[in-house]
Amino acid sequence: MFYEPLDEGVFRATEHTVGPWSDKAQHLGPVAALLVRAVERCAPDERRAVRRVSVDVLGPVPVDEVTVRAEVTRPGRSVELVTAEIAASGRVAATARAWRMLRSDTTDVARDDVGRLTAPVDCPPMPLPEGWSGGYANALEWRSADSEPAEPGRARVWARQRMPLVAGEEPSPLQRLFAVADCASGVSSSLPFERWAFANTDLTVHLSREPGDEWVGLDARMTLGPDGAGTTRTVLHDTAGPVGQGAQALLPTRL
Repeated sequence: MFYEPLDEGVFRATEHTVGPWSDKAQHLGPVAALLVRAVERCAPDERRAVRRVSVDVLGPVPVDEVTVRAEVTRPGRSVELVTAEIAASGRVAATARAWRMLRSDTTDVARDDVGRLTAPVDCPPMPLPEGWSGGYANALEWRSADSEPAEPGRARVWARQRMPLVAGEEPSPLQRLFAVADCASGVSSSLPFERWAFANTDLTVHLSREPGDEWVGLDARMTLGPDGAGTTRTVLHDTAGPVGQGAQALLPTRL
């Protein structure tokens, strides 16, 4: 499990949340998934679905006790905005803003022209890249969807959780998606981990449909500019095809 529930909205992070930069700080994957869990549980309404989530990182999230809360900050008949935050020791460390929209039947006009990834069952295991460390990286099962070595800054991978997000619960497909989506900048990095860090300040995901299973596919591409900026753009998949797109702003830093 990534988190042990202690009380309503209070959790203890386990060693499986540990990210690559410090054994005292969580990876954004479990953090984003826990924020999405709070969004899903805030005034739930089966008529609406989450269509966009933007997570902003305000500081390191410690591998310790955290508190999560969510509220509807902009109610509406067709669309509503839900805001969530995760805090530790009285300090807000990350926030999420999620737009929920009314469901409707658009089957007759549905389309996408995005290529599919090779199914995970047909993909070989992906060894963890050199320099990856922390309990989070080993808490996922990884498979490579690239049939041949990808160009620098590009990667196609599948991943799924080996454990629940919260002890005693089955994570929702949306929670599973966000537990993996932040990995896009790591798997697509064109920089050596032993010489560069590239922390992302945010993760934004737009969904074209609701995800449906435990495997999450990333078709990720990193772009680096000449003045200390970078971005990662990702097409997110489940085994039925693309479900949306993700974006991250990067701060590449020489170690």
